[in-house]
Amino acid sequence: MAYEIDLGQFKIGAGNRPFLIAGPCVIENEQLVIDTAGRIADIAKAIGMPYVFKSSFDKANRTSITSFRGPGLEKGLAVLARVKQHIGVPVLTDVHSEEQATEAGRVVDILQIPAFLCRQTDLLIAAAKTGKVVNIKKGQFLSPPEMGNAVKKVEDSGNRRIVLTERGSSFGYNNLVVDMRSFPIMRRFGYPVVFDATHSVQLPGGGGTKSSGQREFVEPLACAAAGAGCDGFFMEVHPDPDSALSDGPNMVPLHTLQSLLERVLRIWDAAAK
Repeated sequence: MAYEIDLGQFKIGAGNRPFLIAGPCVIENEQLVIDTAGRIADIAKAIGMPYVFKSSFDKANRTSITSFRGPGLEKGLAVLARVKQHIGVPVLTDVHSEEQATEAGRVVDILQIPAFLCRQTDLLIAAAKTGKVVNIKKGQFLSPPEMGNAVKKVEDSGNRRIVLTERGSSFGYNNLVVDMRSFPIMRRFGYPVVFDATHSVQLPGGGGTKSSGQREFVEPLACAAAGAGCDGFFMEVHPDPDSALSDGPNMVPLHTLQSLLERVLRIWDAAAK
């Protein structure tokens, strides 16, 4: 069975055209978030791609203790609420604890479980009980079939509004690879599968006190995932990634986003015929 997830303005999975999750990695300031969300929404509308805004109120797994983490739960959720109000799109943010899941579930449309936390039972249960869509990112340390255990934790908590996200697997030190078999394998669970095109080109810890990345490989990997039949694309996007406070080396520059998405959609449409 293929579950179709209703996000109010559009539906995802079950053969629907792919949707986009995009935004700056972390909430740096409200103006940047609102401006970027608005510009991405305009691009998505122009190419006919359903859009969910993403940004984090807290990056709890930064490499260094001195790294910027974000404005925190209260201020961050207030910014995300304003995105919903002013831009009119669904919003997604990641959560790291049961308390955060409960609070964020009152504001956002999709709760994201970070890859490092995809086996945290209490977190998955708390997210499930909000009734919101739960996007579970596949851990870098898990095989695609193992994600069935995370799915069952959410299902058994009474929630079948589930999305799974592929974000690469650890390959030696400071490197990730993407196994394109992951998409058909995880789709067997019945839920939409998203490709995280930007974290998949991250070089974890590759900068010593921070992660590095290879954004030049976002496009070829996204094109491959489109051909493999993913249900959506996750891309962290920034107007000036080189000055971003988190994940700059692997984020997509905003001015290149539309041409990238247009190419990806052409490949997806051709593969779906």
